[in-house]
Amino acid sequence: MNLQNLTISQAQNGLLKKIFSVTELVKTCITNIRKLEPKINALITICEKEALERAKDEDIKILRYKDTKRLFFEKPLLGIPLVLKDLYSTKGIKTTAGSQVLRDYVPIYDATVVKRLKEAGVIIVGKSNLDAWAHGSSGENSDFGPTRNLWNLDLVPGGSSSGSAASLSSGECLAATGTDTGGSVRLPASFCNLVGLKPTYGRVSRYGIIAMCSSMDSIGHFTRTVEDSATILRVTAGKDPNDATTPNIPVPDYVKNIRQGIKGLRIGIPKEYFIAGINKQIEAKIKDALKKLAGLGAAMVPISLPHTQYSLAVYYIIQPAEVSSNLARFDGIRFGNQRSAFSAEAKRRIMLGTYTLSAGYYDAYYLKAMKVRSLITKDFEQAFKKVDVIAAPVSPTLPWKIGEKADDPLKMYMSDILTIPANLAGLPALSIPVGFVQNLPVGMQIIGPQFKEELIFKAGYSYQQVTDWHEKKPLYNNIK
Repeated sequence: MNLQNLTISQAQNGLLKKIFSVTELVKTCITNIRKLEPKINALITICEKEALERAKDEDIKILRYKDTKRLFFEKPLLGIPLVLKDLYSTKGIKTTAGSQVLRDYVPIYDATVVKRLKEAGVIIVGKSNLDAWAHGSSGENSDFGPTRNLWNLDLVPGGSSSGSAASLSSGECLAATGTDTGGSVRLPASFCNLVGLKPTYGRVSRYGIIAMCSSMDSIGHFTRTVEDSATILRVTAGKDPNDATTPNIPVPDYVKNIRQGIKGLRIGIPKEYFIAGINKQIEAKIKDALKKLAGLGAAMVPISLPHTQYSLAVYYIIQPAEVSSNLARFDGIRFGNQRSAFSAEAKRRIMLGTYTLSAGYYDAYYLKAMKVRSLITKDFEQAFKKVDVIAAPVSPTLPWKIGEKADDPLKMYMSDILTIPANLAGLPALSIPVGFVQNLPVGMQIIGPQFKEELIFKAGYSYQQVTDWHEKKPLYNNIK
């Protein structure tokens, strides 16, 4: 049995029936880490000793617990090897944000999400590589070197949550966490043939996660199936007194009603997302996926989101402005290294943001961008009066070669053109695998109204019941 290829639900079933132990599961992932890290560079920190010790403790707990089913009900992620994006503060474990500024920083507390995941039983096997401070779409802006895509080692895995996606794709874990500010979970999920969730803004606490753009950062994750994604969100979502942006809205059991089907579900198809520059083969795969959903009883409804064309410009005014504010705290006095350790991309965004917030330019750029952001949000509000969810491509292109866009920041920024609008509006979005073009994965995103993750889970789950794209794995066993 290839334990590293299991889904969360399959792993839990195997642990419950004592077909294998938590230690065996963790050791399998550690073995893959040792084998593949020299090739893909997905992890900054490997937590082998801590993971094996925790696995041993969980095995003892399983053996001694009288009602094992009850134990797995109380701890829905018991024994699951997990990788955390290295923006997540972890008590006693180095947290670098992919930057040399924090290369030696060890937090004294866990982020709220980390605490909840630990309480649910996960085993942390590593902290993943990322574009430094989450500034990027490819994983190439990391101060610890780029991460490579195991589907083709010459290509990027998408970013900024590059290491998290690559680690799950390569069997170094069974799930991984990320952050999505402009597409940084959905793009890597699409490029690595994974399920990637960007929850509603505020659905999951940001406390303890190093901020990039505070008004858009969403705390998401990668899994192999939609059902697994729903399982994790049930653990991580909810009110946190340490984060004022988390509303006191009940967290539903996302898995409970996931099998209800989508008969009668109205799926909006926005014409603005099928732009002239989109790869025609990708567009064909998305349309094939929509036909599958229609065959399951969903209704396809053409819609328009007229202000979509301004999303990229709005994002790259608001985001650098918030970046310049958030990075101001890293002065090398209280913790971390000197600001001279900032990389070129961080400096670029600090300068852009400081400029747009400066006297004489605030009204001309930042204030105007915030007004257009409101119009983009209203576009979605109007659309959701006609439809239940919206479906669209994740990326207009396939993964590109490492170095191909490194010297052209504008070309790199364009890769997020289809994912940014959901972040500006604070909406939940789910990326699911829908096929391959030139032997490379293609993802489709399903966008829902705020706090309606159950709708996008239902749509994604229904699609995965009649397709097997998500079961395809890169041939990492053949890598020497």
